[in-house]
Amino acid sequence: MVELRIAGGNLNLHVHGADKLWALKSSLEIPLAHVAQIRADSSVAHGWWHGMRLPGTNIPGVLTAGTFYQDGKRIFWDVHNPDNTIVIQLHDERYNELIVEVADPKAAVELVKAALLQ
Repeated sequence: MVELRIAGGNLNLHVHGADKLWALKSSLEIPLAHVAQIRADSSVAHGWWHGMRLPGTNIPGVLTAGTFYQDGKRIFWDVHNPDNTIVIQLHDERYNELIVEVADPKAAVELVKAALLQ
């Protein structure tokens, strides 16, 4: 699971627990100006194919974490429970998308959208 915070014009994503090991990352910092779109979307995480894993962990139906390549895009994943998934589309960043599980998808989307309007 990932915790989102807004600080100093950046979106900070903190990876929790053993997911740091599986995803091979403990945090990401993205300038808010590079966030193109954010949405809650459980459907994207329900499938078994999430792209080519490099590096990361994929246990279908259990865990997807790390960097994956799909349809020419570099995507960071950290999802156990697909129902709590949000998708953050980026531009001018190393990753094209961040697909992560959060405790409350609706609240996370509202937090980032409110920060984008400021």
